[in-house]
Amino acid sequence: MLAAGPVSKQTQLRSILQEMVEKTLAPHAAIPPERKLMAKYGVSRSTVREAIRQLVEEGLLYRIQGKGTFVAGERVQSDLHLASFTEDMRRRGLVPATLLLSTSLIEAPLDVRAALGLGAGARVQVVERLRLAGGTPMALERGFYPAELLPNLGEQDLTRSLYATFATEYGLRIDNAEQAVWADAAGPEIAATLGVTAGAPLIVFRRTSSAGSAAVEYVTSWYRGDRYQIHMTLNLQHQL
Repeated sequence: MLAAGPVSKQTQLRSILQEMVEKTLAPHAAIPPERKLMAKYGVSRSTVREAIRQLVEEGLLYRIQGKGTFVAGERVQSDLHLASFTEDMRRRGLVPATLLLSTSLIEAPLDVRAALGLGAGARVQVVERLRLAGGTPMALERGFYPAELLPNLGEQDLTRSLYATFATEYGLRIDNAEQAVWADAAGPEIAATLGVTAGAPLIVFRRTSSAGSAAVEYVTSWYRGDRYQIHMTLNLQHQL
């Protein structure tokens, strides 16, 4: 039981949970359920939830909806380079996996047509996938692919590397891309998919990838800010 005093019970519980994370529990291990924490330390559910919420926001814990709260592993570090998610994770010793959430063939919206250089009425395959690393949700990805260039893409195995599929099934090898990166806060739907709280930090990538002169992909990826970081090497070029 936690004692009343100058240090609030919420702060005491937060310190206990933080010590569990740092000294007792392994990465991706579940912390005790809320009811057990309430009974063991004599605190209310709101106290438990607030202590956990703070540790989630600090990146020490993460939630998976319907399963519980877990100890975060180290952030995956990525250099900015052109590679598929599958290649990127394997290079870092993590087992990549993909869950196909949805796919459909639609008429390309205006922004997609502009990015891919398509004419009015052109159709694209929309592919939405959840990307995992070591069994942990890492990113939500929503991509648009020209149907004329990639016929019957929706019938392919969309859980494997799309770049590998483009190369082996369509003879298109991705060799260049333009990408923008920014920070954002997770909305309710993306948060639920990634197993984080609404408002949690995200790193967002938007990329247009090409094979030679053909634009093949227009994709947005929302990465968990508590599980992913970017490494850049910068060189100062002196002008003589």
